Amino acid sequence: MSVHYKHKWPVMRALTRFWSQDRGLSIVLALLLVSIFVLPPFIRPGSGRSGLGDVFFALLLIAGVRALYARKFARWVLMPVTAITVSVDLASWIVPVPQAWVQVATLTSLLLLLAIILVQTFRGGPITTHRIMGGVAAYLLLGVIWAEAYTLVEIVHPGSFHGPLNVADGPRAWLYFSYITLATVGYGDVLPIHPVARSLATLEAVTGSLYLTILLARLVTLATIKESGEGGDSYR
Repeated sequence: MSVHYKHKWPVMRALTRFWSQDRGLSIVLALLLVSIFVLPPFIRPGSGRSGLGDVFFALLLIAGVRALYARKFARWVLMPVTAITVSVDLASWIVPVPQAWVQVATLTSLLLLLAIILVQTFRGGPITTHRIMGGVAAYLLLGVIWAEAYTLVEIVHPGSFHGPLNVADGPRAWLYFSYITLATVGYGDVLPIHPVARSLATLEAVTGSLYLTILLARLVTLATIKESGEGGDSYR
């Protein structure tokens, strides 16, 4: 599948090329690790989104869809949805946009990014270490997606959760709860109260278990088989 990089913006050309290479998946994982586990402790409580961060994410997302442009689904579904979600997200910095709309746009954008990562991870070709890193990146992104979903539930139904949460922190307030649920740890200090919140928490726990045992384990197994086959060939 060929990807055309011709674009009048060098940044978009570079980002599209970035998505077409396996090593881009490892870079995405590194970015997620930094943004999820390193930066939050240094961000002051109550601080929200970053305009520069939103612009960078929008460019990264658009480039990811462009990298899949040869697929009809990307052209007719992913690209229009991406255009709408990015427009809503960036417009919220200029004109008043209902918070729920912005949250839906953010959640949709993250789902699109997850789809791009999974397509790039499981596309045709050998299973490399970068592909496995892509699988790990998708797993971490699941936790962020559910944190955004919990935020949306709290916006629509305030008081859907009980526990030491600072709602002013936005999705960051639910990252901790999201990851302990995804990992099926469940310390019990944060409790979903609203039925929708409970359903989401249950679905996240099931998804986290199935993802590790099916998708990620499949990637590691394929990579192991490939390495064993190459090692076997060297003795012939």
